[in-house]
Amino acid sequence: MPTGRCHCGAVVYQFQGGVRHSSVCHCEDCRRCAGATGVAWIGVAADDFAIEQGEPALYRSSPDVERYFCDRCGTGLWYVSENVSPGAVDIQTATLDEPESYPPDKHVQMADALEWEATLHALPQFQRFPSSG
Repeated sequence: MPTGRCHCGAVVYQFQGGVRHSSVCHCEDCRRCAGATGVAWIGVAADDFAIEQGEPALYRSSPDVERYFCDRCGTGLWYVSENVSPGAVDIQTATLDEPESYPPDKHVQMADALEWEATLHALPQFQRFPSSG
């Protein structure tokens, strides 16, 4: 059964069944809540999702969106919105114990993407931080 957790391990979750969708969202809400240019998400049926350990904190980022996170380490974990994904829990893919098993198949909310995101692929790439010497 797939599992995931926050950075400190205080909140652990699991799900069963299939994934409804897998995407990278570029909306301003996701950017600001995660402090990232985009956030990868998978959606699973709410009935297939369970908290195994801990008690996540809740932040209502808009009238119809509840975002859950660890109040100890601050890791964003999942959100629930009957308007965005009825009957689903949307999990931040990077919090999964095996995120490589759930690659995104699309980008969404590109109207909100930062302009410079389009050129990120052209930047120099390093396996680790480059030396400062």
